[in-house]
Amino acid sequence: MKLENLARIDLNLLVILQVLLEEQSVTRAANRLHLSQSALSKSLNRLRETLGDPLFLRTAHGLKPTAHAVQLGKILPQSLQSLYQLTLPPSFTPHNSNRQFSFAMVESAYETLLPYFIGTLLNRAPNLKLDSFVWSENSMQAIQQGQIDFGIAGRELHPQSAFQVDRLPEGIAHQTLFTDHQLCLVRQDHPILSAVAAGHWDLTVYLEMSHVQVRCEGNDWWALDYHLADLGHHRRLSTIVPDFYGAASVCAHSDLIFTLPASFAQHAKKLYPLVELPLPIEFIPLAYVLLWHERSAEDPGHGWVKEIICESVAKAFLNSQN
Repeated sequence: MKLENLARIDLNLLVILQVLLEEQSVTRAANRLHLSQSALSKSLNRLRETLGDPLFLRTAHGLKPTAHAVQLGKILPQSLQSLYQLTLPPSFTPHNSNRQFSFAMVESAYETLLPYFIGTLLNRAPNLKLDSFVWSENSMQAIQQGQIDFGIAGRELHPQSAFQVDRLPEGIAHQTLFTDHQLCLVRQDHPILSAVAAGHWDLTVYLEMSHVQVRCEGNDWWALDYHLADLGHHRRLSTIVPDFYGAASVCAHSDLIFTLPASFAQHAKKLYPLVELPLPIEFIPLAYVLLWHERSAEDPGHGWVKEIICESVAKAFLNSQN
């Protein structure tokens, strides 16, 4: 490595390049970096001159990275993370740290997991800033790019499920926090309850009912639906909503049945007069997993937060089983 060549590069330009690769828009990149479009365009011209490549081509849909820019995009996040590590203190002292950590979590985790570790984190490190976002189809990429520190998502074991631990993107590490199973909710006084009391509750009855479903990561189907399709069955998804609380409300005010993780069902029942029914089919469990990027392995603060999350959740679910 020729350090004298590196000395001629303004490292701030690498940050600008990374944001441009992520946004593929001068306007969005400028807004994110709090720069004028003119200033960003000048920086892009400097990048082109320094790297000897046009880097981006303008199209009707925004900036399209060149082949060289795509290659740079594969190594740039790791390089910037390494530079970021150089700016951190040599150790992490929780009680006086003002570090900021970001999370992307599936909606159900806000009720079922966040309360178990948020208090411990802030009691031991009161000056931390914790930013959280709802898990989406872009969250995994955000972890890869260093925009998000941690993800908490559901792992479905069906081979057609969108999220599989054995097919995680390169560099993404994980740890299972706890496993869950699915059950059904219906409103009190639902007509089906008399049939259930008489012993008439099976897959046939379940499939004859109309269902409310939560759309997850843009998908209307869950692993259960793929499993049923393999068996030649389909649920009648009459209403699809974007969140669990919305689905619970619809369930409480209609004759629709709601299939969901058992851990979230306990919270829904506190808000609405709902009755649990078992899922009338043997089905694989659901696991909630903590996700992060391997490049954070040497960051003591990141490791401390990860340890607190895993220990707090494990302790909470161990106590709930005793």
